[in-house]
Amino acid sequence: MESQDAPDGPAEDRGFICASFNQDTTSLSVGTKAGYQLFSVTAVDKLDCIHEGAPSCIQGLPLVPLPVEGPDVYIVERLFSSSLVVVVSLSMPRRMNVYHFKKGTEICNYSYSNNILSVRLNRQRLVVCLEESIYIHNIKDMKLLKTLLNTPINLSGLCALSVNHGNSYLAYPGSATIGEITIYDANNLSTVTLIQAHDSPLAALTFNASGTKLASASEKGTVIRVFSIPEGQRLFEFRRGMKRYVSISSLSFSADAQFLCASSNTETVHIFKLEQHSPSSQDEESPTWSAYVGKMFTAASTYLPTQVSDMMHQDRAFATVRLNMFGLKNICALATIQKLPRLLVASSDGYLYIYNVDPQDGGECVLVQKHRLFDSGEEQVEEKEEENPEDVSPQPASQSYAATVALPSTPPSSTTLMGYSEDGGAQKGEVIPEHEFAESPVCLDDENEFPPVGN
Repeated sequence: MESQDAPDGPAEDRGFICASFNQDTTSLSVGTKAGYQLFSVTAVDKLDCIHEGAPSCIQGLPLVPLPVEGPDVYIVERLFSSSLVVVVSLSMPRRMNVYHFKKGTEICNYSYSNNILSVRLNRQRLVVCLEESIYIHNIKDMKLLKTLLNTPINLSGLCALSVNHGNSYLAYPGSATIGEITIYDANNLSTVTLIQAHDSPLAALTFNASGTKLASASEKGTVIRVFSIPEGQRLFEFRRGMKRYVSISSLSFSADAQFLCASSNTETVHIFKLEQHSPSSQDEESPTWSAYVGKMFTAASTYLPTQVSDMMHQDRAFATVRLNMFGLKNICALATIQKLPRLLVASSDGYLYIYNVDPQDGGECVLVQKHRLFDSGEEQVEEKEEENPEDVSPQPASQSYAATVALPSTPPSSTTLMGYSEDGGAQKGEVIPEHEFAESPVCLDDENEFPPVGN
């Protein structure tokens, strides 16, 4: 996600570029023209800055400078609640830096043959996506395990990696012209299946927490589908809208996979409920005229073309959010914060919005808080449902992410950066000790995790 500069204050100088939630939605990473910031999102009323990788730091938080890091960060990904963070900047778009941010040390860095478009990671694998290739690293020692060459042209770097390291399924476009999804096993390094998901090219992909479901949307943005993994069977189909095509910017499951949220370049965020309806039980419980008509439609659908039949079985949104903006990039996530279900929306206007979600009745979600990013030291003003829509003024849509990273850039100097290789490209340090992975692929103890690694 990227945007133009936020309206006023320090955000104006920092220049909001991208944002991403970590794998369990406990923190928010923000890339700016000055570096990057990590925020804790475990409370509604406050937004704590965990770390700021920039020359200055808000609230007097300590900062260990990272000299190899460049400004204009357009990719920043944190591994769960650990101190491992991956950073890519526009000044060096072919170079990936991996840091232990609390120790202020670099674990390793890699350089690639082209601009890095996206990075995904779990406790077992780190995946780097370029326009026509994908690199799979072992996160234990950062060794390059597999290179998928000549993948279909993927200008946005669209891919998804299961956060469940037990399966580590990777999903990426199997075609540049239709909505085909390739499911790849990043643990066993083999292709699992191909899913014919949409007629149009893909725009968004996401796995649920266990890696057993995959949601997808196409460039048209009208239909969102959910498939079982690894079989690829279609489980649910939701219609976001029929009046206009939209650009889906993010999809996200709730932790229990009972809900799926979708945000786009429109003012509406949709939340869908993944539940199977039993037509027979519904008819018995409510022998109404509407139930009778529904039964007639179901019978008639068996004689109609597939596309028409599918439309009749679409489920509408269970809950919605009306944003006070239009045309801005944003990402959404469903999280449980202080024991209640919440919808989080991080927008390129420089704000994080927090909404209450009614898991029983759905409907319109209530805005309970909005936090200004970069200014977390100031007192936050609680925003109620009747907030004046004029408080947040829309901004024109910024240049697309793909267009930004596709700009010509000077290749990294071979005298200062090492290239990638099948043996790995880590630059310095020692291999992570075996005992730290006895119980799980990554130990999340900040005192021992992620020491620098070597070749």
